Amino acid sequence: MKRRLPETPDLPPAMRRRRNLSEEERKLWESVARQVKPLRASPRLPQTHAPVEGTAAGAPLVSMRPLSPVKISPPPKPQVPTLPPLAPIGRRERAQLSRGKKEIDARIDLHGMTQTRAHRALLGFLQHAHRVGFAFVLVITGKGKVGGADSERGVLRRQVPQWLALPEFRALVVGFEEAHIGHGGEGALYVRVRRVRY
Repeated sequence: MKRRLPETPDLPPAMRRRRNLSEEERKLWESVARQVKPLRASPRLPQTHAPVEGTAAGAPLVSMRPLSPVKISPPPKPQVPTLPPLAPIGRRERAQLSRGKKEIDARIDLHGMTQTRAHRALLGFLQHAHRVGFAFVLVITGKGKVGGADSERGVLRRQVPQWLALPEFRALVVGFEEAHIGHGGEGALYVRVRRVRY
């Protein structure tokens, strides 16, 4: 005679508790499982862990394999337009500037300024000159202090040509040349401003 299991009331899945098999029930299940022939020849799945308490009895088990890392490519670098090298001002144009036949559109006097202040002032001046369409400007650096063992001679005179070769200035400047003695000689530069392209 078959033993009848007591009827359990229908409870929501969250309230049902899964009962663990006794040793006798487990052996019975294993012997039945050995006698059953599969419909298809498929590889046997590895034994999974018992479901976590509170999950539904028939809920599919989720594989806990670690996810492969997603490779995130860096954003493309913005294309920086390449600028041609600085070109010296032609001999003819330099002669015209020194004789006053070609006009100097604007001038800036940097001597007496600190390097930081001079750099900022020069950049702002050249940005303005470029924006309004000036062709030639005069940059006065000064010749530097004379005498005094601790004084550094001509810092701006040395620095300004180096600054003009930097990318932020190269976008504004075509080239430069030492000015004529009448415009400051060694202590000044004629600077040709790059034209705005529309």
